Amino acid sequence: MPRQLARRILPHPLLTLLLVAAWCLLQNHLSLGTVVFGLILGLLIPGFIAPYWPDRPQMKKPHLLPGYVLMVIWDIIVANCNVAYIVLFRSNASIQSNWVLVPLDVKTPEAISMLAGTITLTPGTVSADLSDEGHALLVHALDAPDPDAVRDHIKSRYERRLKEIFE
Repeated sequence: MPRQLARRILPHPLLTLLLVAAWCLLQNHLSLGTVVFGLILGLLIPGFIAPYWPDRPQMKKPHLLPGYVLMVIWDIIVANCNVAYIVLFRSNASIQSNWVLVPLDVKTPEAISMLAGTITLTPGTVSADLSDEGHALLVHALDAPDPDAVRDHIKSRYERRLKEIFE
């Protein structure tokens, strides 16, 4: 019974922590009132959406997620520098934008969403479409003289790690 009560109060504990942290960051200062109101939001919002989200996302190796996040943050910084260089110093004629089709090995909706989000967060690439069956992702790359290299980079750097975390 206590476990069932805890699950009713905290249906998605990680979401609760994320909401509290996001609220505190949005307030730009930390005070007791900010944390308490963040906790109220962190308890109410997951409680209201729990009926629409009955299953928690399953991660096989959640301990690998912080390393993935740090890698993505680093890649965002590097990509920002690359895009700035392209915009400031290269002529439009020398930029080779391309559409890249990335066949997916990951199958879980959470892993596919994280992959699409990672690609879009990284400057210079945008996830444009997901096939109806979820077998491929269409990506636009700002400068991709070799689309196959971009596809291989996405699969080896991001998808492989997400598959390890989620599947």
